[in-house]
Amino acid sequence: MQRRSILAAPALAGLAALPAAAQGPARIVTEEFMVPLPDGGGEVFVRSKRPEGAQPSAARTLIFCHGATYPAHTAFDLPLAGVSWMDYIAGRGFDVWCMDLPGYGRSTRPAAMSQPATAAAPLVRGDEAVRAIAAVSAFVRNRRGVPRTVLMAWSWGCSLVARYATDNPGMAERLVLYAPQWLREGASPAGVGASADLGAWRSVTQAQARERWMAGVPEAARAGLIPPGWFEHWAGVTWATDPEGMRQNPSVLRAPNGVLLDSREYWQSGRPYWDPAKVTVPTLLVVGEWDRDTPPTMATTIFPLLTASPGKRCMLLGEGTHTMLMERNRGALYQAVQVFLEEAAA
Repeated sequence: MQRRSILAAPALAGLAALPAAAQGPARIVTEEFMVPLPDGGGEVFVRSKRPEGAQPSAARTLIFCHGATYPAHTAFDLPLAGVSWMDYIAGRGFDVWCMDLPGYGRSTRPAAMSQPATAAAPLVRGDEAVRAIAAVSAFVRNRRGVPRTVLMAWSWGCSLVARYATDNPGMAERLVLYAPQWLREGASPAGVGASADLGAWRSVTQAQARERWMAGVPEAARAGLIPPGWFEHWAGVTWATDPEGMRQNPSVLRAPNGVLLDSREYWQSGRPYWDPAKVTVPTLLVVGEWDRDTPPTMATTIFPLLTASPGKRCMLLGEGTHTMLMERNRGALYQAVQVFLEEAAA
């Protein structure tokens, strides 16, 4: 198991419109690990950021899981204007972790991803991803000595952490579901153009990523949605996690297709992958008004189904897309989530 520890002062001053308390003096410790999966299933990359000397607490230990196409660490810990979302949460006194699912980012890629996509069935189905979340959750709980953690996710990851939490009562302190998916008519935007016979993986160009990002944004708002250089910074570090894809012209990012098969078998077929009624911890649903991947109607449909969630909350944020965490108005998202997190951590 690999580990790397770094001490650094949190660079939080560059994030506008956030509470002054975020700019505390605590030094931030960064740790990185490769967590082995059961039965020789490869390794999952995880990264932690926390204040130096912080005492472990279930209410202040958070694991973040990404969505269908892009890894966690290049978005959730991407320093934009000098600060990432992980920096912000750690600067508020939390021990925050992110994980790349198998086949994504710096985690082990299945051998079939080095073969033609048509040579194997869709890779990394939801159940496999949930097992990876279970392995990371156990690792974090054991390392920090806490009985539970906060689980937070983006898009497809929301379904995965919710399924893990409902299958394993007592393992989640609370849930943050950012841009959660639900039943839909038609294909997921992540798989637009995919053939009826899905291969093991799909490839995405940076131009396709930007086009998908801007879908649903009013024309007059497009120029100012992403500050100059932010998209290029994110795309550069994200595509670089796939050396094989980078050798193509234009370069591509390869992503497993298990999520698309799950979408067809569950969300497009009227079959939820998880049951909101089984969630028994406080839950926040948060989504941007211009989200076309997981429109706000999905969150508002889920909300009344959370019948056993105490203190549940649903928030619609203005002038943001599915990728609001890296846009001009990201401060509104960070604040909305942080208020929810700090209720239990006070």
